[in-house]
Amino acid sequence: PEITADQVLATLDTNVLGVVRVTRAFLPLLRVSENPRVVNVSSGTGRLTWQHEQGWPQEHAPPIYSMSKAALTMLTLQYAHALPDMVINAAWPGYTATDLNDRQGTQTVTEGTDAIVHLATLPRDGPTGTFQGRAGATTPW
Repeated sequence: PEITADQVLATLDTNVLGVVRVTRAFLPLLRVSENPRVVNVSSGTGRLTWQHEQGWPQEHAPPIYSMSKAALTMLTLQYAHALPDMVINAAWPGYTATDLNDRQGTQTVTEGTDAIVHLATLPRDGPTGTFQGRAGATTPW
């Protein structure tokens, strides 16, 4: 109840609208690429299934952050449907030790990039519209 509209807007501007801006800017290059792909970095905190079924296990995550990542995963799915000639997925790096969580994460930054690198290097006919974690397994939204 203490969250303001300005706080929500600032987070959505970064985590969702920022992705829209970058994706639109790169579309001309992606359209001429032999192997076009987009990898959005999302979060398990935005997984609706997990939040619902597990009783909000990410209570330590700021609610605005979780909401913005849920919106980002939906945006990823929408792009995947709208741009079928491209491979577009969302990565879930896992609980990685970064400045965002005061280095409390349980894995290194290098480990946190595993899912991103995997999705960025998929073959041309690789899966699209998925949400994948570090092990490369597709995760329910």
